Amino acid sequence: MSPSAEPARSASSLPAPGPSRRRVLGAATGASLALAAGAAGAAVAAAPATAADLPVLGTYDVVVVGSGAAGMTAALTAAKRGLSCVVLEKAATFGGSAARSGAGIWIPNNPVILAAGVPDTPAKAAAYLAAVVGPDVSADRQQAFLGHGPAMVSFVMANSPLRFRWMEGYSDYYPELPGGLPGGRSMEPDQLDGTILGAELARLNPPYMAVPAGMVVFSADYKWLTLSAVSVKGAAVATECLARGTKAALLGQKPLTMGQSLAAGLRAGLLAAQVPVWLNTPMSDLFLENGAVTGAVVTRDGTTGLVRARRGVVVGSGGFEHNAAMRAEFQRQPIGTAWTVGAKENTGDGIQAGRRAGAALDLMDDAWWGPAVPLPDEPYFCLAERTLPGGLLVNAAGARFVNEAGPYSDVVHTMYDRDPSAPDIPAWLVVDQNYRNRYLFKDVAPTFTFPDSWYTSGAAYKAWTLDDLARRIGVPAAALRTTVGRFNGLALSGKDTDFHRGDSAYDHYYTDPAVLPNSCLAPLWLPPYYAFKIVPGDLGTKGGLRTDARARVLRPDGTVIPGLYAAGNASAAVMGHSYAGAGSTIGPAMTFGYIAALDLAAT
Repeated sequence: MSPSAEPARSASSLPAPGPSRRRVLGAATGASLALAAGAAGAAVAAAPATAADLPVLGTYDVVVVGSGAAGMTAALTAAKRGLSCVVLEKAATFGGSAARSGAGIWIPNNPVILAAGVPDTPAKAAAYLAAVVGPDVSADRQQAFLGHGPAMVSFVMANSPLRFRWMEGYSDYYPELPGGLPGGRSMEPDQLDGTILGAELARLNPPYMAVPAGMVVFSADYKWLTLSAVSVKGAAVATECLARGTKAALLGQKPLTMGQSLAAGLRAGLLAAQVPVWLNTPMSDLFLENGAVTGAVVTRDGTTGLVRARRGVVVGSGGFEHNAAMRAEFQRQPIGTAWTVGAKENTGDGIQAGRRAGAALDLMDDAWWGPAVPLPDEPYFCLAERTLPGGLLVNAAGARFVNEAGPYSDVVHTMYDRDPSAPDIPAWLVVDQNYRNRYLFKDVAPTFTFPDSWYTSGAAYKAWTLDDLARRIGVPAAALRTTVGRFNGLALSGKDTDFHRGDSAYDHYYTDPAVLPNSCLAPLWLPPYYAFKIVPGDLGTKGGLRTDARARVLRPDGTVIPGLYAAGNASAAVMGHSYAGAGSTIGPAMTFGYIAALDLAAT
């Protein structure tokens, strides 16, 4: 992703063979982490706990740490390969960040999208992923993901109640690159009746944003619900969502979609396979014997003990987004734990345990970034709002600095990269009343007033003139006036020659097709004006244990730590520093969980 001030998303502005500033920093960070990890691992290997020190709480072929998408997929695969398995979960609920998410899943050439007519091929997918990821991730890991992903989808559908839907029109994030698809490769879970879980449904981690009462909403519906006040299709989609909810109520169902459906469906598969999931069971360390991982040290019902693994341990415990010390150690400032929407239990436990066992770490400086509004109750991950016509992002100088409609990870990378000595943090999303009259903002309907707490917390400001708005948010008034004036001219022409907003098919996904000549662009002209604070939010961190194409955890020298596997955000992402499409977190997480279990079964 380009760190330039004008991140037009052509092939030349994506990760290139030459080292970017971020890659140089990442390489230096990786080298220092490798040394630290090696030292920590040596200390663990020198004085491991002994079995006699700990009561054995259970013995299984495979021990899985974490009940998110990666962990539950790994456990389901292991069980269906005839291995005994247990899932250890730190939280009082199952599902992790996956349950909180919109559950987009990016897996090229999978049977669901091919059946829907998506014109994908292995050659297209390989070319596209290589172009997006660049040299950050080995070719064999890329191929492992692409090669096993479709089989994983078929396996999950055959061994759980999960079914999936193509997210039609949700473009790959860089569709102009070789192999990119403007129509998209992403899918999401279909509707699932939560009553199939019985009492276990009460232990499902709740969603990040609840679906409106009485409605059944898919991720792909949100782009139209945002436009329901101004679009015939938007109104029709809202009606359809309500009809689904009414039907489910009449049938006595508890309808689940998005991450709730994904987590519940995987849990139902584990129930059928008789795989236990131990909640409230945090792992404090890995257990090593003769250099191999043979179990996990946990606390269960107030007792610290050992869960033995005959074949190995799969770490799927999530990232470190809620660990302030780790974020301060590995990531750039300003950063913190208050801007993430990842599960609150994600404090890097599995990564730290792997590091003590001698694992190398990669990509620790990065995250699944996205612009977020730091609302007083929780951060709001801003998708459609920054893309809709009639809004623009400005920095502390009152100037635009990025294509607002670009992939969300690119926007945050630009916030950090454009001027490293003075990052564009916070930035400000500026809109007018015309924008507010037309579009949903978070869950606030058009024309409705925002909660007072948004204003008192400093997350939002309102003023009747641009000069007064500039004063309130602390940017130069003349600069803001000039910026809005230029933006308005570009919007009327339909061509953003400054930052190329609207040049990519991706830019038009969360926009208003009724706005012409460019659905991304509309002038700001109707007071009052609003400004929303924008900070570097994230869906979770993407750095963690270094793994190979078989999901085995590696030491700094490239050798394998016997018995130790990792998948999901506890491992360094196969996407490297980039983001191929909606679901680039969950798709690889499930796939490498599946790969880990296959390897364990073959051991």
